[in-house]
Amino acid sequence: MAAKLYDLELSGNCYKVRLFASLLGVPLQIIPVDFLAGEHKRPPLSDLNPRGEIPILQDGDVVLRDSQAILVYMARKWGGENWLPTDAVGLSRVCEWLLTAENEIARGPGDARLHDKFGYALDVAAARDKAQRILALMETHLTGQSWLVLGRPTIADIACMPYVALGHEGGVPLDNFPAIKAWVDRIKALPGFIGMPAI
Repeated sequence: MAAKLYDLELSGNCYKVRLFASLLGVPLQIIPVDFLAGEHKRPPLSDLNPRGEIPILQDGDVVLRDSQAILVYMARKWGGENWLPTDAVGLSRVCEWLLTAENEIARGPGDARLHDKFGYALDVAAARDKAQRILALMETHLTGQSWLVLGRPTIADIACMPYVALGHEGGVPLDNFPAIKAWVDRIKALPGFIGMPAI
């Protein structure tokens, strides 16, 4: 039986899970969540994730929240060493970028998009400033290399790409970041790639 993904089409975090499943060729049962009605904040979804957030992955008896944790689970269960190595250095390098996705990217281009597209009340100027800082670091990092780590696509790339690529919806376009744009294009060229609105 396919794992269930409680999903919102416009969520970059949900998209990470859908994208990775497609790249792996792993079928998911997609269960749309009525986000605007707050379906994720009441039972039965709040029983699965008391934090009242999506995505939620339910694979048999395993229930996971947080897109980065879900990517780790999927990589270990279905993806093998290529997507998430188990050696100390390789694993640590991937984890550095998973944490970047959860922190600098989420609080930068992710928050700017939340403000502009969804009307969240937050300091959008600070979010755009954070976005410019992390994008500048990523641009330097990706200049001369194709992938974030290990010379190949890993879940680091899948975790970081969506909110970077969606930045234009928060006033953070990639026009001045050619190495990042080329990296996004390489991800789009991977076999099994699927898009989402605005990507």
